[in-house]
Amino acid sequence: MKQINNTLLRSIFAILLGLMLILWTELAILYLVMTIGVLFIFPGIISLLSYFTQRKLQSASKAIFPIESAGSILFGAWLLIMPEFFVNILMYIFGGLLLIAGIHQLITLILARKWNIIPWPFYIMPTITLAIGIIIIVYPFAVITNTFILFGATSIFYGLCEAISWLRFRKR
Repeated sequence: MKQINNTLLRSIFAILLGLMLILWTELAILYLVMTIGVLFIFPGIISLLSYFTQRKLQSASKAIFPIESAGSILFGAWLLIMPEFFVNILMYIFGGLLLIAGIHQLITLILARKWNIIPWPFYIMPTITLAIGIIIIVYPFAVITNTFILFGATSIFYGLCEAISWLRFRKR
């Protein structure tokens, strides 16, 4: 039986991932958040199990309950139960941070004019940062959807390039 080439397999998975991200963008976002939730739950469970097994081996006074493990499990469960809430909150936080960063950079440049002449190109990046922050706050879900679509298209392009390379350079 012929062995499947890793390059071909990688290209197929990249194309499938890209198609899923483009066709089912909203679901992909939610499943990503839910996957992150599971990734928070597993270490918390392992740490709690380790605590209970170590507690049996040590005296009860030396064992301290791992609060961060419980927090990790609760946060992971929250992400699994309410992924939409987390996506919306996260986008507002990112938008707010960009808004604050853009304003701060512009104020710093304006204040720096007291000591030196500031050429106009220095104002381009802070203005773009400020504008992107406003766009994210006004349209939080559209921004993340477009990001996933762009990532999906890039993944398809990567997969096609890998498949073409595999076809072109495979051993005959």
